[in-house]
Amino acid sequence: MQLRGSTVLITGATGGLGAAIARALHCEGASLVLTGRRTAVLEPLAQELGATAVAADLSDAADVQRLADEHADADVVVHNAALPASGPLDDFSLEELDRALQVNLRAPIALTRLLLPAMRERGRGHHVFVSSMSAKVPTADASLYAATKLGLRGFSQGLRPELGPLGIGVSTVFPGFIRDAGMFADTGVQLPPGVGTSTPEQVAAAVVRAIVRDRGEIDVAPLGVKASGVLNGLFPGVPARIAARVDGGRVGSEMAAAQKVKR
Repeated sequence: MQLRGSTVLITGATGGLGAAIARALHCEGASLVLTGRRTAVLEPLAQELGATAVAADLSDAADVQRLADEHADADVVVHNAALPASGPLDDFSLEELDRALQVNLRAPIALTRLLLPAMRERGRGHHVFVSSMSAKVPTADASLYAATKLGLRGFSQGLRPELGPLGIGVSTVFPGFIRDAGMFADTGVQLPPGVGTSTPEQVAAAVVRAIVRDRGEIDVAPLGVKASGVLNGLFPGVPARIAARVDGGRVGSEMAAAQKVKR
């Protein structure tokens, strides 16, 4: 799909990863609609890129409906917004659990459904879901987060052959550990030796490639992390057991503790 001249709606644009995606799409000539909760961050980015800033809380179904109503002309949607949702399951209240499900899973599904009639009428469009390698290699202390990201993968895999004949592309991008910006970087947790990271710009480049080349899935991670995803598909649970032996579950527990403070 040609990005130049297209209108792209990006959710979660106030995070470092969302900003990198926005800048990459801007460089491709797209007109941007940036959404997020923190207007103090959103508005300067929108001014920098000549974009439209829209304050929205995706845990609020009314805000999701408003986005769809006001921006039905979006040719492309990058579903990037997500809550960390890391930690042992019994650390979450039901309210926190519901909020994670609303933002990470319900909102992208609902927004896709609400924008579908306009895309179908135009005979073109593209949805990109920013998932996580946690969808392919779930680990302890991240069951809720992994469930939401795996849900996105199942949704997009089923949706792609459904919408393809209508001229609407569907892609999923799976970032691993991202340095410099994003949920992992915000925790400050140190990874074990040999576990590599990627940059926000690499994720942004994958989003562009997914749209332009109509790619179904793209992993953004070093080879070892990608291989663990393949291994887990063949032998479920083995990579998690290996990781537990290497670091004793330190990374997962430290990330969960850091993210709990921010919930």
